[in-house]
Amino acid sequence: MLESYKKSSLNQHQKQTIGLLSIGTFLEYFDLMLYVHMAVLLNSLFFPKYDPHTASLLSAFAFCSIFVFRPIGALFFGWIGDNIGRKSTVIFTTFMMATSCVIMANLPTYEQIGVTAAWIMTICRIAQGMSSMGEIVGAEIYVTEITKPPIQYPAVMLIAIFSILGGTAALAIASIVTSFGLNWRLAFWVGAGTAVIGTMARTQLRETQEFADAKSQLEEVFKDNNIDRTNLEKDQAWKEKVNKKTSLALLAIQCGWPVCFYFVYIHCSNILKNQFGYSPEQIIHQNFIVSMINLLGYIILMYLSYKIHPIKILKIKVMVFFPAILICPYLLSHITSPLHLFFIQSFFMLFVLSTNPATPVFYTHIPVFRRFTYGSMIYAISRALMHIITSFGLVYLIGWFGNAGLLVIMIPLTIGFACGVRHFEILERAAGNYPKISKS
Repeated sequence: MLESYKKSSLNQHQKQTIGLLSIGTFLEYFDLMLYVHMAVLLNSLFFPKYDPHTASLLSAFAFCSIFVFRPIGALFFGWIGDNIGRKSTVIFTTFMMATSCVIMANLPTYEQIGVTAAWIMTICRIAQGMSSMGEIVGAEIYVTEITKPPIQYPAVMLIAIFSILGGTAALAIASIVTSFGLNWRLAFWVGAGTAVIGTMARTQLRETQEFADAKSQLEEVFKDNNIDRTNLEKDQAWKEKVNKKTSLALLAIQCGWPVCFYFVYIHCSNILKNQFGYSPEQIIHQNFIVSMINLLGYIILMYLSYKIHPIKILKIKVMVFFPAILICPYLLSHITSPLHLFFIQSFFMLFVLSTNPATPVFYTHIPVFRRFTYGSMIYAISRALMHIITSFGLVYLIGWFGNAGLLVIMIPLTIGFACGVRHFEILERAAGNYPKISKS
């Protein structure tokens, strides 16, 4: 039995807050992923048609557009989150998502207004990417700061599950719209409506106690000593810096998810289209089933995180993932049916390299007044960097080396992920948070 791993539960306020954040995250990611999963259909409507190679690069550009500006969003929303509050951030990001969805639902196609359609669509996608930046990090930090281990781990994991559920719902709507020949704009009107609901729901949130307490304590010290409040920014607690090794370790871990996501939903979709002649409707349908597998895997992880320390879970995932990735190129070269590819996609989603379920562990090792800025910036840089490397890099790596080109990205990625997990294991042991097995 694990020592000091006592059970705990959520109070009514925590349950209500997590519920509001989870629903908001679901709605936000429904909107964000709607275009991603309908890209095989929508790219042909809003971008000019070229030869297959140019089309692949254009598709990569359309996909990356939601990620490359995320660092800017991280700076903007990070400043708001660390200086004004967590609540303001999650409300504003949801409103921003709703606005972009309304524009996309009414946007004329390339045939109607030419290249202007492509530019407006790209700007909307950038806005969605920036708003989602403050959304997921803000919600996870919010829950991290109002809960304690071990209930903290599944509570924060619930936010991730609702983000996956949002993407799954987007796939479901996309599948329904394409299967029954409905107007694709209907899906985006649903997305706009859900974002408005999410914005209204989040106005009921209160500021997190940890952030409010930390700031008010400093303010009270200055007030009691008749010191101007502007000197708050000069206080050591306010200026506490983030350890560089910790930042790099978290960056290495955060790089895992975007690569796995791109491989499963974008690269494998191209294989289904080019090798097996799948239609957009068939691709969306298969990806919907894969997303259900991903959701199931996250639910299992959420349960396990209440029983097993999250760092241990990540170590097990790496040990399973690494040997599997080594044989992946061989498997891809010998698949003879879409079912074989489905099994590969499902495996990647079950053992995906992501921060979950250890996300709150990582955030607690970042100073409270730097948590939002650094957490969101590292998240944003990892997505922008890896989606650019993967989406554009695979176009050439696969062309030069065949499926073995995957290893050029996957092997360094997995090693970096493992090293990052090891760093946080050391920090957890030093803090006395890593449970020990009783000798009795």
